[in-house]
Amino acid sequence: MKNKSLVDDYLFRAKNRLEAVELLYQRKSWADVVRESQEVVELTLKALLKHCNIEIPRLHDVSDILKDNIQLLPPSLQKHVEAFSEISRDMRRDRELSFYGSEDLTPSEFYKESDAKKAKENTTWLVKTILIALSPIQKS
Repeated sequence: MKNKSLVDDYLFRAKNRLEAVELLYQRKSWADVVRESQEVVELTLKALLKHCNIEIPRLHDVSDILKDNIQLLPPSLQKHVEAFSEISRDMRRDRELSFYGSEDLTPSEFYKESDAKKAKENTTWLVKTILIALSPIQKS
């Protein structure tokens, strides 16, 4: 049995974080836009999986889970699974780097506005697409 309040909570928090992404973008904190966008995507996709009674793995990238369970997703979202998966996979790669950096990379110097813009746009599209599909069931 699915925990509907958990799905609602994930979506509520994802929408709030999406607003935070916009604020970070306005403040030109490009690395933080990338990092927070990844977390929004992860929460939203995990809400979708939970909504569909699919076991949520303790992974940051759920693209393989989406593809393996495409038939369990709402029909209106099945056509977007490849795009969702690509966004999830791409953003997962930047998760730690955008937050911690490395010995030879400082996040605030490495990430540019174009990186932040792409992350923000992809995240906004993904969240809105999923919310629209779940809107008859979920309150937005």
